[in-house]
Amino acid sequence: MSLSAVIISHNAAGRLGECLTSVSFCDEIIVVDSGSTDDTVNLARRAGAKVIQQAWLGFGPQKQFAVQQASSDWILCLDTDESVSKHLQTSIVAALRSPNARVFAVARCNRFLGRWLRHGEGYPDWSVRLFHRAAAQWSADAVHEKIITREPVERLSGDLLHNSAETLENYLNKQNRYTTLQAQHLFEQGCRSAPIQMVLSPLARFFKFYFVRLGFLDGLPGLIHVCIGCMNSFTKYAKAIELQKAASQ
Repeated sequence: MSLSAVIISHNAAGRLGECLTSVSFCDEIIVVDSGSTDDTVNLARRAGAKVIQQAWLGFGPQKQFAVQQASSDWILCLDTDESVSKHLQTSIVAALRSPNARVFAVARCNRFLGRWLRHGEGYPDWSVRLFHRAAAQWSADAVHEKIITREPVERLSGDLLHNSAETLENYLNKQNRYTTLQAQHLFEQGCRSAPIQMVLSPLARFFKFYFVRLGFLDGLPGLIHVCIGCMNSFTKYAKAIELQKAASQ
């Protein structure tokens, strides 16, 4: 059964190679680039990928555009800092040989501050990445996009490896942008945010991921990862409240 790997990119030359190598078993590789100025496009073409230029649409719309460029009905979606493990590759090939579903989720294993997180919020981080194009599509969310489907979702064994090499400073800058987009989404959807959410949401999040999900077993990187997630929850609601106050003036 034919399978297309689809990837969105922007200035990802430093990390794209491993991603492309890991999907070489696919019948087609589509890279949708949003104006890279480094060697991303040349690197993708040398790996045999079909490169399509598309101005940035937001994460969800950009990924759905990439899906629409594929020639196969079965789609495997990756980010440039992700790669398919050998175990996951075997599971994908077996699943497509005799599909028992049309939508599959994979366990995403995150590398953070030099350590693979195996607990807390960092693992297994189930994410739908393999699907039949008639059964699922990406949401239109500009950030924290997700797959929309009405069909049962099966889980595959093997990890999707998320090997982010960014510094803590860059990671925090990205989280700041994400929380701004999340707050704008809450405001535009008419969701009213209150100060109590700024307090209770981070506390509940810390208890869930650090204690219930055993984030403490991931050492200092695990603690930092959980705390940043709690800070994001606080900041999202704080920014949403700021938007509400500005609109009422």
